[in-house]
This record gives sequence, structure tokens and C-alpha cells, in this order.
Amino acid sequence: MVDVPHELVEHVSWLIYARRCERRSRWRKLGCFQQALLVLVHLRKNETLPALAAGFGISTATAWRYVDETIQVLAAWAPGLHEALTGLGEGDFVIVDGTLIPIDRIKADEPYYSQKHRKHGMNVQVIARPDGTPLWFSRATPGRTHDLTAARAHGIVQACLTRHVLVLADRAYQGAGATVRTPYYRHREHPEHYQQFNRDHARLRAPGERAFAQLKTWRILRRARCSTRRISTIVQAVHMLLTCSYSG
Repeated sequence: MVDVPHELVEHVSWLIYARRCERRSRWRKLGCFQQALLVLVHLRKNETLPALAAGFGISTATAWRYVDETIQVLAAWAPGLHEALTGLGEGDFVIVDGTLIPIDRIKADEPYYSQKHRKHGMNVQVIARPDGTPLWFSRATPGRTHDLTAARAHGIVQACLTRHVLVLADRAYQGAGATVRTPYYRHREHPEHYQQFNRDHARLRAPGERAFAQLKTWRILRRARCSTRRISTIVQAVHMLLTCSYSG
């Protein structure tokens, strides 16, 4: 059992069907619908490939190929940064935040260790609408990467400045400049209107947490067991699934 709408499974199966037609693929062990279901179970429940293979009556290698193919198909539909900001302009605002995707790594893997979260992982940035709907997820970078460094590297600050879009972010982004607005630091030492600004800022920025909450309802991103190089693709694939769920 998997708690996703039947329409979502059908949509993914049609994307798989289109890919098979494009490649003129030969007969396969599983049909498009069954392949879509297999992949959604893997992403939603973080089931291991041997368990999936046994459940669907195929080999582990075949299960891996089905999962890899479908994730690539889904990720290809995820919007780029500038595409995600299309339609936004002066007077609009977005919420930018970062999260850590936990991974299995040993203590020696220092680049992946986040001092903030006290665990190994990959840093992912999000741009969300004021209601928390995610517009764009960045590629994953090692967990040690600071949020402001990641935002600059992905071009978020410059892209929002170009479109004159106001950005609300937390204190990790202080010093970004441009159109980025962060809370006042040590506001208790400042006048009352600075404290009120921080309260209003927090109220407007709070819905941005929903974007990551929705992302991590797909349990594969609660603790990724795969190669770090695949996490970016998985995040893009899950974003596509979230988008399909909204439109449905």
C-alpha cells in the first residue's frame, strides 16, 4: 500500500510510456503502471531495492533500472530557476530557506557534516510562494555548505534581484544584500519597531517551512541511502510529483 492518489500513478505511468515510445523499447517484465507504482513505493516509503524486487517479482538489478529510469524522467520535467520565477516581478515576494537531507556517512566525511544540524547530509535550498508552495529546489551540495554560500552559488540572490522580487529569509542569509530581507540581529538591543519587524518577518516567512515538510513526506529524503550524486535528481523528481499533486 502507498498513500498517493491513483491519478498520480497514472500520470507517472504515461510519462514512462512516452519514454518507452521515444526509445522504441522492447517488451518489459512490468507494464508502465506497475513500474510507476514500484518507483512511487520506493520514493514514498524508502523501501530497499531487494524488498521492491521481491514484491514485484523481478530481479534487484531490474528494479534498480526501473527506479533510475523513472527518476530521470521525472527530474527532466522539474523547472529551472528562471523558469520557476516566471510571472514574478516587482511587488511580489518569495521565501528562501535551506534544509539538510540526512545521509549515511562516516565521521571522516567532513565535507558532508553539518555543524548546525550535528549530522551528515546534503544542503538543499528552496524558493517558495508566500503560502509555502515550492517553486524551485536547488541541486544538493555537501552539508557543510552555509545557506548564504549555497544561495549565491545557485544564483538565487542575483535572479531575484534581476526580477526585483523581494526575498524573505532567516538569519543565515544576513549579508546577502540585494532584495533579501532578514531579521534584525540582537533586536532586543534595538527599539521596539525593530522587534515588531522581526515578529512580522517571522509570521510571513513561517509558511516556507511547509515546502520542506511536503518534500520530506517522501521518506527517501528523510535518510538517503543512495550516492550523494543522485540526491539532486531525486529532489527534482519529488518536486515534479508535488507539482502534479497540486495541479490534480
